[in-house]
Amino acid sequence: MSNKLPPDLVRHLQGDPHFDYNAFVSIHDKEQKTSSIRINPGKKFDLSLLDIEREVPWCDGGFYLNKRPVFTLDPLFHAGCYYSQEASSMFLDFVVRELKLNREPIRALDLCSAPGGKATLLSSALHKDSLLVANEIIKSRASVLRDNLVKWGNANVVVSNNDPSSFSRIPGYFDLAVIDAPCSGSGMFHKDHGAMDEWSMANVKLCSERQKRIIADSIATVKAAGVIFYSTCSYSKEENEDIVDWMIDTFNLESISVSVDDSWGIEVGKSDKHAATSYRFYPHKVAGEGFFCAILKRKEGLANFSLKKVKAEKNAAPQSLAQKWANMEGLYSFLYHDLLHIFPKAYEQDLATLQKVLYLKNAGTEIGRVVGKDLIPSHDLALSNRIHKDIPFLDLNLEEMLTYLRKESLSPSVNSKGLSGWIIVRYEGMDLGWIKAMPNRINNYYPKEVRIANL
Repeated sequence: MSNKLPPDLVRHLQGDPHFDYNAFVSIHDKEQKTSSIRINPGKKFDLSLLDIEREVPWCDGGFYLNKRPVFTLDPLFHAGCYYSQEASSMFLDFVVRELKLNREPIRALDLCSAPGGKATLLSSALHKDSLLVANEIIKSRASVLRDNLVKWGNANVVVSNNDPSSFSRIPGYFDLAVIDAPCSGSGMFHKDHGAMDEWSMANVKLCSERQKRIIADSIATVKAAGVIFYSTCSYSKEENEDIVDWMIDTFNLESISVSVDDSWGIEVGKSDKHAATSYRFYPHKVAGEGFFCAILKRKEGLANFSLKKVKAEKNAAPQSLAQKWANMEGLYSFLYHDLLHIFPKAYEQDLATLQKVLYLKNAGTEIGRVVGKDLIPSHDLALSNRIHKDIPFLDLNLEEMLTYLRKESLSPSVNSKGLSGWIIVRYEGMDLGWIKAMPNRINNYYPKEVRIANL
């Protein structure tokens, strides 16, 4: 018997007659880190550059790696070609496809979004004309979330930095809400034994109360017939099935389910009170960490949100300037101070409304700073899937690109084409950022706040 696992947690799990306690303990006696990634379908690159072992069965574009690389030293990671995500949490991709939430444009909310795993997944899995709002309450984490979504390169994303209660101001607005709630973290014990020392039943109770508050404060934002994907990385019933039963008791919800392949090893269960379907991932049964999720649906009869007729403000953005740098099909440009952004035209009214009720960290893609009749291009534009492909570029080798990513000086010799002015730098065909070529030097415009250091 393991002396590491918290006794209170062990007693709870042993209460389930179907639970393989010995296998569970055995795998937790070894600290292991299964490495998995999810590729970005918007950025086509050579998959052979990654050390792929096999596919994640419940996620399109999810892969297990043979060994965990140093992601910081891979330019493809910085280019947003893939995201390092725990395989169990990729189950959201399967749910989106099974419920056909990718068949037509929807409005989706990722409520507790940082660092961005589920948000980048939704950005790929949903219909390309959907609107995604990714929210994070903690300011510093919201900045990380923004950076990861910028790498992903899509313009139909809003990043907000708000308390969940702020979303009650737009009731009946979202078709899908993902609530990956803060939890006691017991599902991470397999890969992080240090987390066992911080676990307690008191923290489980505290997390359960916090989860209820987050849900109660925000659930009104889901429209009638809208879907709620609730998840944690906890094994505790108090944070999982009990929360689901409480949601059904308290709000106008019903449980919905998807059919999973038995060979995947996912444990499909039922909550005690309402027999709501739940999905549990145990590391002795799946190639992944501990994870819980349930899918709920708001019943009909609720009033859905009607976009307020916000007084239209004159858009002074130089549209022709945006067209010079980006593919503007289906998009429009707007100015935030002197920064030019691009955003889906279909959601122009939505953005005006969201700006009224939320604090927005970012909206769409910032393409640059307007200076007179010209533009200083933004790093965000370099990573965008909408950047014009005929912009001058230079291919850098690995050593040169790591120098660039450290924001160190590049030798003028890398400018083998003799280009001048603003130039995109590429690695293996993937855009990573800007340089500006001068007669005798090259200026490195990689943002200092995301540069790699000490490597």
